[in-house]
Amino acid sequence: MATIRSGSAKYDGLGKDGKGHVSTESGVLDGQPYGFNTRFEDAPGTNPEELIAAAHASCFTMALSFALAKAGHEKGSLETTAKVSLEKDGDGFKVTKSALTLTGDVAGIGKDKFEELARDAKANCPISKLLDTEITLDTSFTG
Repeated sequence: MATIRSGSAKYDGLGKDGKGHVSTESGVLDGQPYGFNTRFEDAPGTNPEELIAAAHASCFTMALSFALAKAGHEKGSLETTAKVSLEKDGDGFKVTKSALTLTGDVAGIGKDKFEELARDAKANCPISKLLDTEITLDTSFTG
C-alpha cells in the first residue's frame, strides 16, 4: 500500500514577471510565494531547491533515527542541514548536489558505527533514492 502526499503550485504570469504560490496537502505551506525573485534573488518566499533541501534533511534524519533505534539506542539527538545546489546547465538549470551536514549526539555508540549508520541512511532514505545528483555527507559526532 503506497502512502501518497500531495503539493500544488500555481503560477500567474510568465517568466521573470510571473509570481507563484506553493501549497501542501497538510496546510503547512499554504499559498507560500515563489518565483524568479525568491529563487535567484533574496525576495521573501520559498523555492524548489529550499523545499528539496528540507525534504532531504528531514528524510535522512528520520532514516538515521530509525536505524539507531533498530540498533538498540534509545537516547540521542540528530541535526541535519541539507544544501541543494542549482547550477546552469546549457539553456536551463540542474540540481547538481545535495550536501548533508549532520551533527549527532547518541549515547552508547562509537563514532565508527554512527558514521556507518549515517552513510547507510544517506544511501537509502527515500529522498536520497529520488534525487539524481551527487549526495555528500559530513558528520560531527559528540557521543
